Amino acid sequence: MHFLPEKLDEYVVAHSEEEPDLLQQLTRETYQKILQPIMLSGPYQGRVLSMISKLINPSSVLELGTFTGYSTLCLAEGLQKDGTIHTIDINEELEDFQRKYFDKSGYGKQIIQHVGNALNIIPKIDATFDLVFIDADKPNYSNYFHLVIDKLKSGGIILSDNVLWHGKVVEKLNPKDISTKAVLDYNTLLKNDPQIETVVLPIRDGLTISRKL
Repeated sequence: MHFLPEKLDEYVVAHSEEEPDLLQQLTRETYQKILQPIMLSGPYQGRVLSMISKLINPSSVLELGTFTGYSTLCLAEGLQKDGTIHTIDINEELEDFQRKYFDKSGYGKQIIQHVGNALNIIPKIDATFDLVFIDADKPNYSNYFHLVIDKLKSGGIILSDNVLWHGKVVEKLNPKDISTKAVLDYNTLLKNDPQIETVVLPIRDGLTISRKL
């Protein structure tokens, strides 16, 4: 979803960093072979994720929602030389696809894949994180926050994707729309939780940056 007029949006993209060749290849193959390719972060948001990661220069990253690994590779661009990313996805059928591109990237040894339910996996990861990216099933966003906040270092960042949810957050709520309700509750949680400070960016479908105090 675009919140700027189309011409302005095109200008913003044209004057931002170019998408790396490997990510262009990953995008093409995702659209050719994988269901719901729209779930990709995309070239512009990917460059945003890359820039944020480079500014943080994390030693440890947690990603919830790997899909085909596009955002993982964007976040890896900012990793410290010996840094690691733990990335979790529930779809085991995507594991080999992800690994192929991880290993092509040069970051393969720094990326640790986890397959299964993130609610069960997160407590088992013995690590603390500088950066967390949440881009998974919306009904569990608040649950994920409560699981990761104690694993986030002071000054660490949580990035939350799709927080404007196709604009539905400002429309009349359908009582049967569980995902929109979950996003609304999550946005309220981020705004009110005293452990963090938060700003919402109207980038694509909405990206929130929350910093742990």
